[in-house]
Amino acid sequence: MINFAVVGMGHIAKKHIEAIEKTEGANLFAICDTNPDRLEEAGDGVKKYTDLGQLLAENPDIDVVNICVPSGLHARLTKIVAEHKRHIIVEKPMALKLEDAESMLKDAEQHGVKLAVVHPNRFRPAIQALKEKMDSGSFGTLSHANATVRWNRNQAYYNQAEWRGTKEFDGGVLMNQAIHDLDLMLWLMGPVESVQAMAATRLRKIETEDVAAAIVQFKNGALGVIEAATTVYPQNLEESLAIFGETGSAKVSGKTANFIETWNFEDTTEEDSKSLADRVKGNPFGKPGHQCIIEDMIVAINQERNPIVTGEDGLAPVKLILAILESAETGKKVVLQ
Repeated sequence: MINFAVVGMGHIAKKHIEAIEKTEGANLFAICDTNPDRLEEAGDGVKKYTDLGQLLAENPDIDVVNICVPSGLHARLTKIVAEHKRHIIVEKPMALKLEDAESMLKDAEQHGVKLAVVHPNRFRPAIQALKEKMDSGSFGTLSHANATVRWNRNQAYYNQAEWRGTKEFDGGVLMNQAIHDLDLMLWLMGPVESVQAMAATRLRKIETEDVAAAIVQFKNGALGVIEAATTVYPQNLEESLAIFGETGSAKVSGKTANFIETWNFEDTTEEDSKSLADRVKGNPFGKPGHQCIIEDMIVAINQERNPIVTGEDGLAPVKLILAILESAETGKKVVLQ
């Protein structure tokens, strides 16, 4: 049995707790939040703390800590957990600053603990099928890709807490919403060579961007287009990822990117493409991504291997987003290192 502790009892913590409770071999051992009122929302049978250091010091049986606090605090808490030699699952984005993300990697390596970043969309059935096609070479030479997030997050969403929409603790549409799609784009297309971008704060009263657009060139020579917004009226319209190559075209879309809209490959019959699309439609979400992350961490511990979504994986979209924001601010193309 692997014992888990969840730190930060906001909205996303509920997904972590549910995932732990549904996973065989996982046990929710403790929860932690600086606000004691939030601890009372949890049921009995779970230890409750307002101080992370105290929680770790008093409970050596805890194996993994799930960090669900505002993004700007991830690096600080990762350091504490790593120093206590416990494995770490951290919500996306892993950090808002490059130096914080890099310090998280160093802390985990220095203390010999595993660091997994929550990018749950990788486990959706349509995305898994897309990854299989990419790995098999069915696209041939890649031409370009497109990631689109046309969502609504109204002012009431940002007003839920003072940290929302801030540069120090939260980030904007790229770090909060589009980062899932940028993770998928990088996972499928490979690293980015350069980016040219624009971003703006058009409708929401926040410090960060609520709309952004970027053109990227991947190191393999393919191009990419990114569009992200939380300004779409009156509700979420579309989240999609499209990839185009010499011998294949595919688009996964819907209000959230769960359905196969286009599936045309030289090595796949029209009948097989339709069959796959119908299967995905019948179970578009599959097993919850957070549960997949929990299950994988247990296997990684037992088999002494790295998690499927590593800290390095979490760093990649953060670097891309920071490059997009730098390009938008300077008006210049940014070359990634």
